Amino acid sequence: MDTAAGAGEAAVRGGETAQTLDRGLRLLHLVADAPGGLTVTEAANRLGIGRAAVYRLVGALTGHGMLRRDDGGRLRLGAGVLHLARRAQPLLAEGALPALRRLAEQAGATAHLTVVEGGEGVALAVVEPSWTAFHVAYRTGSRHPLERGAAGRAILAGRSGVAGPVGTAGELESGAYGVAAPVLGVPGLEASVGVVSLSPLDVDLVGAQVTTAAEAIATALS
Repeated sequence: MDTAAGAGEAAVRGGETAQTLDRGLRLLHLVADAPGGLTVTEAANRLGIGRAAVYRLVGALTGHGMLRRDDGGRLRLGAGVLHLARRAQPLLAEGALPALRRLAEQAGATAHLTVVEGGEGVALAVVEPSWTAFHVAYRTGSRHPLERGAAGRAILAGRSGVAGPVGTAGELESGAYGVAAPVLGVPGLEASVGVVSLSPLDVDLVGAQVTTAAEAIATALS
C-alpha cells in the first residue's frame, strides 16, 4: 500500500468532513436568524452552494432533530436544538453565580440571570442576599414577557446594542422594583442580569452594579 497516497486520501476526506460540518453549522445559524424560516433555495443562495448539497445537510440535521420543515416546506429549528440548550443551561447558571452573589450582597436585593426561551424571559439563576431582613423571593424558572419588567426590557435594549441599565416599578408584581442590564458579547445568548427589590432602587447606583455584573458574566461565559 502506498502510505503517502493513503495519507493524502485521509487528508482529503478530513477536509471534506470539516467543510460539511462548517456548512451544517452555518445552516443552523441562518435558520436561527430567520424568524419566518428559510426555503432550501434561500439557504443555498446564502451558503453559496447547490440545492443538492443543502438537501443532504437538511437530511442529516433533520435526522438529529436539529431542523424541521413546517407545513409550507420552510426550514425551521427542531426540538433537538432546545434539548442542547437545556443541557447548556446549568453551565450558564454555574458561570453566572459568582457575579450574581456579589451583586446580591452589594445591592441588598435578589439578583438574577434571565435568558430568552420561546420568546419569553426565563429566570435561569437566582441569588438572594444574605444580610437583609426582607427580600423578594424570585423562583428559578419564572417566566414573563420580554416587554414587561426590567429583565425583559434590558434584553430588548441589548438587541439594539444598548448596554445601559433599565429600571422598572410594579410591571411584574405590584410593589416590586427592578433594575437590569443586558449581557452582551456572548454568541448565541440573549440574557440580562438584574435585581428585584421590595423598595425603590437607585438606578444610577444599582445600575452601575448591575452593569458590572453583566460584564463579568459575559466575560465568564465567553
